[in-house]
Amino acid sequence: MSHAFDAASAAAATHTTAEPRVPGLLGTIDRALKGVNHVIMLLGGIALVCACLVLSYSVVIRYVLHEPTDWQDEMAVFLIVGATFFSAAAVQAKRGHVAIEALTGLLSPRVNRARLLVADVISFVFVTFFAWKSWTLLHEAWVDGQVSQSSWGPPLWIPYILMAIGMTLLGLQFALQIVEEILYGAEKAGWANPKIGLGADLNRDAAGQSGATPTGTRPLGDPLANTVPDTKVTGRHP
Repeated sequence: MSHAFDAASAAAATHTTAEPRVPGLLGTIDRALKGVNHVIMLLGGIALVCACLVLSYSVVIRYVLHEPTDWQDEMAVFLIVGATFFSAAAVQAKRGHVAIEALTGLLSPRVNRARLLVADVISFVFVTFFAWKSWTLLHEAWVDGQVSQSSWGPPLWIPYILMAIGMTLLGLQFALQIVEEILYGAEKAGWANPKIGLGADLNRDAAGQSGATPTGTRPLGDPLANTVPDTKVTGRHP
């Protein structure tokens, strides 16, 4: 199983060079999605902080001032749902979702490229269905005026619209990466990009120790095709 650590481990000891931009309309869409994802990640972080503040406030009000509230739980859930679904596309852009890599080392690079493309297509189909159902639920909640069954009773279109927009962005991200895989290869679709994760930190810590540096998997034959070796000398040498 991979939590985006393998690629991070394999790439942490190298310095990346700027990848050539995807040309034409596809490149414009790619850069636009990157800009949207950047903004969404910032908003998602703010939403998670707000959820923590809401829950902390409810604890203080309930157990210190003895004034229970009825809105904090659902408010925190709405914020977390928004942060989770909206950031899904940004995580996918970095190939950061959990993946099963049990077959990676058993298949040839060509078969692995096909496997990655098939996995993206299947994921796109599922996400598209999820987005369609979310928009359907949003329409029903808006037309029927559905509200939560809690005493606070917020309108249900709020969580549904967060799910619908988040899954739509994720579907667009999958569609973009599928087209990039077909036209330019899997490396261009994010598989060769260094990722941020525990693996990268472990690799940096193990640098210089023979046999201790994790190398990760190479499902595409050379996932570091867009990087150059790190020739900087660090530490003391005899």
